[in-house]
Amino acid sequence: MKLVDEAEIQVTAGNGGNGCVGFRREKFIPLGGPDGGDGGNGGSVYIRADENLNTLVDFRHERIFKAQRGENGMGRQAYGKGGEDLIITVPVGTVIINVATDEVIGDLVQHDDILLVAKGGKGGLGNMHFKSSTNRSPRQSLPGEEGEERLLKLELKLLADVGLLGFPNAGKSTLIRAVSAATPKVADYPFTTLYPNLGVVRVENYRSFVIADIPGLIEGAADGAGLGAQFLRHLQRTRLLLHLVDISPMEGGVEISPIEQVRAIERELAKHDPELLEKPRWLVLNKADLMFEDEAKAAAEKIIAELGWTQPWYLVSALGREGTWPIMTNIMAFFDRQKEDEADARNAL
Repeated sequence: MKLVDEAEIQVTAGNGGNGCVGFRREKFIPLGGPDGGDGGNGGSVYIRADENLNTLVDFRHERIFKAQRGENGMGRQAYGKGGEDLIITVPVGTVIINVATDEVIGDLVQHDDILLVAKGGKGGLGNMHFKSSTNRSPRQSLPGEEGEERLLKLELKLLADVGLLGFPNAGKSTLIRAVSAATPKVADYPFTTLYPNLGVVRVENYRSFVIADIPGLIEGAADGAGLGAQFLRHLQRTRLLLHLVDISPMEGGVEISPIEQVRAIERELAKHDPELLEKPRWLVLNKADLMFEDEAKAAAEKIIAELGWTQPWYLVSALGREGTWPIMTNIMAFFDRQKEDEADARNAL
């Protein structure tokens, strides 16, 4: 199933029930007085995260959600029954945005996280509340309040530890195939990845991490060009970026230098979210199998020198699975160090 990572839904909470105008009518009690009960509260709408879901595709077919209305009050001081709450389930990692204000009202990042998105209306008061010394037979009551109504935008941000980024045909899908059980489409033409793919990299028993293959970016992606722009948000939750670069690229017979590839992607990241450039980003120079070993090594060192690259870098052949596994073990070690540093910081408090 293709991943659907955006949807708009309309949620409407239930209205409160109306208060009742009623009087006590019993034999031998001529002046029983008012006994109209209150209306029940309307049901509210909640959104809850469920780790068993991985797509928002259901919301392409069902977009309108309404909670139950509260029942009206009744005589004999009987309160109306409250409407049942409505709970909508979404994948973990879903961001909820109020379309009217463009405000983020919730970010569900853990299983069973729950968010109130539309509050039910309060039930109206029955006439028994309006009795006084000067008004023994009140014939007034209050209607129930209307439930809240909102148009919401749902955005799914993948909860991956590692994000792959780079130009189309840089070899991202080939790399994720080489190191995980994921099987994204691989071909010798651009934009074979049309939606994000997730793969679990198992370094050893009980030690693994999730890697995401994001559709290739091109110049102007942050402004809507190409396919990758709508998926840039998935990189925001990652802890590490792997920047894949074709060491000897040819596109339509015109060479795009690795230096130009790196700088172009950096510009797109900065446009979309400058904080992405602050994340740890390792450079992976791919397709070394297309050159002689010494030639590839010399080319890689030249690229690193010209970029002034200070973070880790690797020379690999994702297709031949040469040099790919050391990257994965180093990533696992990097995450282990992160956990140790976080634990030390907590203990220091």
